[in-house]
Amino acid sequence: MAIQEAGETKKSEPAKSKSEQAYEILKARIADGTFVPGFRLVIDQVSREYGISSGPWRESLRRLEAEGWVEIIPNVGAIVRRFDGGAWHRTLRLLSRLEGLATALSAPNLTADDLTAARELNEQMREALQNFDTTTFGQLNRQFHAVLYAKCDDDHLLALLEAEWMRMQVIRRSAFWSAPGRALKALEEHDELVTLIESGADFDEIEATARAHEVHTLTAVETQDVQHRVATFTDSSVA
Repeated sequence: MAIQEAGETKKSEPAKSKSEQAYEILKARIADGTFVPGFRLVIDQVSREYGISSGPWRESLRRLEAEGWVEIIPNVGAIVRRFDGGAWHRTLRLLSRLEGLATALSAPNLTADDLTAARELNEQMREALQNFDTTTFGQLNRQFHAVLYAKCDDDHLLALLEAEWMRMQVIRRSAFWSAPGRALKALEEHDELVTLIESGADFDEIEATARAHEVHTLTAVETQDVQHRVATFTDSSVA
């Protein structure tokens, strides 16, 4: 236990409201997959589980509905939102813009230790790739990007970026395994981006490089999808 030094003022954060607690619980369980798309959120059930009355849960559901995580359907109730087939593409397009900007803003504030941590994460991703460990690969990829944009000093931009990363997680589509060869190329681009930041490159170059990295993934998966549809159509035509 840390001992408070004489004369040191201990600062405590204000207690969170019940509605804020309920919101964070629901959002976390949507993010981690406990509540999957289509899952019906029953207020009485979560009220008993967490000891929070129904009012705060209703407030949190309205907030999650406004953010696009929950749908409230008459005579059915609240369900975790299902994302259509194009949601991944739209999300990654937006993510590329947000992350490019955040990384460029963060770059001047990154330390040598930050960049070393990014390189170490990239090496761990290589090991996960060799072991065909898609779950670990995805988690490390998320951490790698977070290291590079975390110091952008724009809280609103960070909040938008975190929301889009969460949306990607909920959609649960791993682009790297839908486009053969993309994972290995992405690791090379990670190294190039860290080297670019280390070199003291200007804002525009870092922003464009970080954005292009995400766009390359989008392009690779879209190309793979087209090839898959063509192959499927051809096979069905000759059957």
